[in-house]
Amino acid sequence: MVVATEIPFMHDALPNWSSRAVSAADAVAGVKSGDNIFIHGAAATPTPLIEALCARRDLENVRVYHLHTNGPAPFAEPGRDKEFHSVSLFTGAPLRNAVNEGRADFVPVFLSDVPGLFLSGQVKLDVAFLQLSLPDAHGFCTLGTSCDASKAAAEMARQIVVEFNDQMPRTHGNNLVPFAQVDTFIHTNRPLLGHAVTTESEVEGQIGELVANLVEDGSTLQMGIGGIPDAALTRMKEKIDLGVHSEMFSDRIVDLVESGAITNRFKKVGQGRIITSFINGSQKLFDFVNDNPLVSFYPCDWTNDTSVIRKNPKVVAINSAIQIDLTGQVCADSIGHRIFSGIGGQMDFIRGAALSPGGKPIIALPSRAMGGKVSRIVHQLAPGSGVVTTRGHVHWVITEYGAVNLHGRTLRERGEALISISHPDFRPELSRELAAIRHFPMGG
Repeated sequence: MVVATEIPFMHDALPNWSSRAVSAADAVAGVKSGDNIFIHGAAATPTPLIEALCARRDLENVRVYHLHTNGPAPFAEPGRDKEFHSVSLFTGAPLRNAVNEGRADFVPVFLSDVPGLFLSGQVKLDVAFLQLSLPDAHGFCTLGTSCDASKAAAEMARQIVVEFNDQMPRTHGNNLVPFAQVDTFIHTNRPLLGHAVTTESEVEGQIGELVANLVEDGSTLQMGIGGIPDAALTRMKEKIDLGVHSEMFSDRIVDLVESGAITNRFKKVGQGRIITSFINGSQKLFDFVNDNPLVSFYPCDWTNDTSVIRKNPKVVAINSAIQIDLTGQVCADSIGHRIFSGIGGQMDFIRGAALSPGGKPIIALPSRAMGGKVSRIVHQLAPGSGVVTTRGHVHWVITEYGAVNLHGRTLRERGEALISISHPDFRPELSRELAAIRHFPMGG
């Protein structure tokens, strides 16, 4: 009998790597006036690097590209616009005022198209600020909680500046960055800036129940973050063999994995695994993905590719809206001219779900806004509103008053269906508007 010699998996491939760390000020010293910078987003936002960059007062016309970022955005504060020009590819809360007050800008773009801006050279990146997991024994780091467009940025930027954070999860998938490609780095040990789970409201619970009722066993889920997706997921613990293929997910997915509802058994893409591009949530979520082969992170030009999404069975895409008009046009990125978020992956998944065998594209929203003063279902969108999902793409629309499927319905039928799930206080006015627009007698 031949006895095999035990070879340890871990080896000292990068001796004393952390001794090469520099201060944050030194790490950002290579940024020059006129540079284009990419900043890693969501929970992976490299806050110390941002703070060090904004502590400099010798820069001009630095363009800062980013998706949703967590934490403060000092590069977009009043008085810094000659030094930095923020370009949001999806506008999160820290950038809304800056964009709407003209200190920053916004690009309306599908999430699936963002990596291509960098890979094609349309947006030439000089520097990428990333927050990575620690290098492993083989000399590789991971993009941790956010792969999205950051992998393309890492591949195309002239210089890679990194925050290595002891608390950044090491994640699986197509999200590796070789340590050898890192130009300079800092080494930190700090909690990630996450997103706390909120308490469910009565309306969110009612909508969540209706959404969950549409989800069949064996469905593949895509959902965003917020009260309505959370409420829906909370009501799916008794479902069987659910899968997940989503641009992102949050804490409630962990609960469904633990309950046994999520097995990914019937998925055609990534069978047996959760596929995502980024995550945002609490420490519970970060612990769940850490070195967990059940979860695979991929760039968003692949996760959000309609041709990939449609291969999975019964894709249920759960997305929200700010307004929807009586023809089914969905505004999800702005309140009139005021940018609120972005196009993101809504259209990618709404269309992907529609093409999936047995799929259900869902737009779910409360019937009212502004403390009940206005209806979210309107006879026409507010001036300046962006149509994120066209009336030709919309299928299921859900409020706390019901669920209707607009697919294949006439303009008049769509209007009547949407009025039926609007708040009762606004139904008479909406009915009058619909009758006037479509030229039919009231009650006819």
